[in-house]
Amino acid sequence: MNAKPLIGLIGAGIQRSLTPALHEAEGQAQGLRLHYQLIDLDRRQLGPEALPALLDAMRTIGFAGFNVTYPCKQAVIEWLDELSDEARAMGAVNTVVLREGRLVGHNTDGSGWRWGFERLLPGADTRCVALLGAGGAGSAIAHALLRLGAAELRVVDSDGARAEALADALNRQYPGRRTHGGSDAAAALQGASGLVHATPTGMDKLPGLPLPAALLHDGLWVSEIVYFPLDTALLVEARARGCRVADGGGMAVGQAVGAFEHFTGLKPDATRMDAHFRRLVAPRRI
Repeated sequence: MNAKPLIGLIGAGIQRSLTPALHEAEGQAQGLRLHYQLIDLDRRQLGPEALPALLDAMRTIGFAGFNVTYPCKQAVIEWLDELSDEARAMGAVNTVVLREGRLVGHNTDGSGWRWGFERLLPGADTRCVALLGAGGAGSAIAHALLRLGAAELRVVDSDGARAEALADALNRQYPGRRTHGGSDAAAALQGASGLVHATPTGMDKLPGLPLPAALLHDGLWVSEIVYFPLDTALLVEARARGCRVADGGGMAVGQAVGAFEHFTGLKPDATRMDAHFRRLVAPRRI
């Protein structure tokens, strides 16, 4: 492994991401002079159409790998040379390793979400879960939920057809489980034991609630993936209504743990990375 690896993150509106700090600090702890570069599409008013040129440039510059976030987790796939079994099954990529000029896509979102979920909501009832968001992150979390043993999964998206397509794919991959897709959050939450929010709503640049607050109640646990801010409007409302909650920091750290290992081949210290994340985010909550 190069002792001075160059890593990056491609996404939109990512200037406040803590991922660079997490990777660089863990690299330093393991004797690496790792540099993590943000590649923010919003800075140049670009979209996923910029991916081919960006990936070619990263090959030329000599990146060891890069993370991918909104809105490129699914769009990047057609430009990669190879996919891991996990990324192929989920239809989304958040981690790309560059070795000998070949781009290999992985997905650490599902395992990362599960790491945070089990840490922050131990013993949560996953028998019937509503999942809000059928994009790249939502797809990864859907797989994680079914592997956790969810007997019924209700996928909700503003694009009902996208939710239905994801549900159909999951039912083929996990026979015996019941996955439904649609656009009605109220219907999906009826009788559900938990809610996972996997859309960008609630981020600093997209403030607000992803669903009516009246749908939340104290018999529901709520898992959030947004971590800027850490206390999203959804979590504030959920706590006020007596819900057990897991903030988006758990997934942020969990996916970084998996990505760091892919990039460097070294086993990261997850507890150390989580403690560092919590120190970084603490001043921003004041």
